[in-house]
Amino acid sequence: MKQYLITSILFLLTISSLFAQSSKRLVQFNLSNKVAIQGYDPVAYFKQGKAVKGSSSFAVSVDGVTYNCSSAANKALLQANPAAYEPQYGGWCAYAMGKSGEKVEIDPATFKIIGGKLYLFYNAYFNNTLTPWNKDEANLKRNAETNWKKLFN
Repeated sequence: MKQYLITSILFLLTISSLFAQSSKRLVQFNLSNKVAIQGYDPVAYFKQGKAVKGSSSFAVSVDGVTYNCSSAANKALLQANPAAYEPQYGGWCAYAMGKSGEKVEIDPATFKIIGGKLYLFYNAYFNNTLTPWNKDEANLKRNAETNWKKLFN
């Protein structure tokens, strides 16, 4: 009986922790109806080297965040290793996160892969934030990491 009670408590704590993490992601990530990257396929950035619109037919949920993939093969890759494909900083503009810690929308076609990680950027109204990011990448990346941890924790 005691063993059952301990196991039940541990199970409930695990479920509670997972729910809290999922809820935090839904609040902090850049989503539209729980879908990330405006419906673009996170795997395509790595495998095809470009932004490719995904389909809800190949949707994958990662801790409450939905990613639309463009093929069954990309869906399988994302399911096998979501951390390898999810965008940094919850899909918000990397430059803005590094410059001021703000959550700024992105243009899914403006991106950079750095060290095997996906970074997305704002690009509209003659303001492509990838350009200033490239001029001071090391400092902005370091600041973005710090700012994201403050927001997410």
